Amino acid sequence: MAQKSTTLLASKSHLANVSGTDISFTATGSEYKISSTSTSLSGFNVRDLITVTGTTNNNSTFTVKSEVSANELIVEEVVTTETADGSTTYTLDHTGFVSDKAKGDGYYQQPDGVHTVAYQVNSTMTGSIKMQGSLATTPTEDDWFDISGTTFTADQSTLISTANFTGNFVWIRAKATSVTAGTISSILSNS
Repeated sequence: MAQKSTTLLASKSHLANVSGTDISFTATGSEYKISSTSTSLSGFNVRDLITVTGTTNNNSTFTVKSEVSANELIVEEVVTTETADGSTTYTLDHTGFVSDKAKGDGYYQQPDGVHTVAYQVNSTMTGSIKMQGSLATTPTEDDWFDISGTTFTADQSTLISTANFTGNFVWIRAKATSVTAGTISSILSNS
């Protein structure tokens, strides 16, 4: 089968922090929510990574699973139920995101496992981008692992970077972390 080029991520920019004294965390069965009564959480999108600070039990990084409303997000990772006290300020910092998943060589049962990725960023981008793989046919957050040799750390002078990696991954995706400014223009992959 011929190589297939895939856009893993189109343009994606860093978002401003959100702070509020009305932000709560709720665990109901296997559904984990971050919500507020009036602070808008609508800027966050599916697969955004948000790092929470200021809480007693939920200072961690969470992956947005869905946006229920402008004031409620469902996240992939476990939260501990914690109610806003009205005086403590919690901060949600947009620190990165993960791309859509794409079929890897393992999906197509290709024997060579060769993949190529190209990262394109703007000159204000700060943070790192790396590839992740999964061997699961229907991966959850726990099924993804970092692929060695694919990390690109933006230095505000290199705007395009490429990496080759080998593995019979069923799925691949890109993960941007420690993003504090700038835009990822695109992430392209060949499998």
